[in-house]
Amino acid sequence: MAYKYHCLNPIAAIGLDNFTADYEKTENADDADAILVRSAVMHDMELSEKLLAVARAGAGVNNIPLDKCAEKGIVVFNTPGANANAVKELVIAGMLISSRDIIGGIEWVRSDADDENVAKAAEKEKKKFAGTEIAGKKLGIIGLGAIGVKVANAAIALGMEVYGYDPYLSVKAAWNLSSGVHHVTDVNDIYKICDFITIHVPLLDSTKGMINRDAIAQMKEGVIILNFARDLLADEEAVLEGIQSGKIRKYVSDFANPTTAGKEGVILLPHLGASTAEAEDNCAVMAVDEVKNFLENGNIINSVNYPNVDSGVCQTAARITICHKNLANMITKFTAIFGDLGINISNMVNKSKGDYAYTMIDADSASTDDIVKKLSAIDDVIKVRVIK
Repeated sequence: MAYKYHCLNPIAAIGLDNFTADYEKTENADDADAILVRSAVMHDMELSEKLLAVARAGAGVNNIPLDKCAEKGIVVFNTPGANANAVKELVIAGMLISSRDIIGGIEWVRSDADDENVAKAAEKEKKKFAGTEIAGKKLGIIGLGAIGVKVANAAIALGMEVYGYDPYLSVKAAWNLSSGVHHVTDVNDIYKICDFITIHVPLLDSTKGMINRDAIAQMKEGVIILNFARDLLADEEAVLEGIQSGKIRKYVSDFANPTTAGKEGVILLPHLGASTAEAEDNCAVMAVDEVKNFLENGNIINSVNYPNVDSGVCQTAARITICHKNLANMITKFTAIFGDLGINISNMVNKSKGDYAYTMIDADSASTDDIVKKLSAIDDVIKVRVIK
């Protein structure tokens, strides 16, 4: 079977090269079975009936209309962890440039570059930029996903005392987390005791503006806040007030905006977190692998709007997948159709995520148009695909 894909942004060639001869790149999104995207905003796009998948080469998916896609049976993927090391390294750099005035020192040397006595002058001026070390300081990490875990482990290696907060800590993350990290069950404890606080949570209604006046009021004098997740996680007006009052020593963010750009005590970066060549390559490879596995095998891995389902490569005569609403008796209706047609189901997996569910059925007899027609006619079935 031939598939077509469309790129809304440049996607690293190392990923696209993994597409086989069965895949064709198209410049028309309406012709695509899959769309690959980085930062392009899709909310106002018309999504064709042919579109089956959207793969975000990165972690954040706020540029993709997740509910709209789910309603049309379009599975949206992201690439968690593919850019984690790049962000981790920038967070460590952020701690260093905020604790020691490296930027100020560099700018001073540049301003005095024409002074033949610059070396002697530097010895007199350097105390202005000395700063403090990070070893021995308390680092609070809010969110222990792929990035948070890497930051925690690196900070432990640098001699920091690390406290981590994540009420949804996964088993995989827990296994990868250094035993030296103190697990905190109340985020307010992070605010109260840490010298550095770094945020690594998704932007949700429940997390938007979580670094607010109340949170800042609990923090230690001279706290350094790092935000390499999303700018809206912080009430940045409250952050600026905290800087002016002396409560916050520095605010380091990877999201330049008019609120914080050029403000005293703020170090802004132009969204460099996942912009390394290695991270872009990793994201592209993972996104392409997810799309291929879904289109060819029906498997869903790392979806943000449908549940993960992985049954490997089909070993039976047929495989059919169904995107549907997460309602009672749907499985009974599916199996009844196969039973009425005398077709044995050798394997079936059904999982749900919020309002939506995904069912994969492997059968001992070949798929027919009649099966697809009957399944599609069931109320609250969104999309039926014949994989084999």
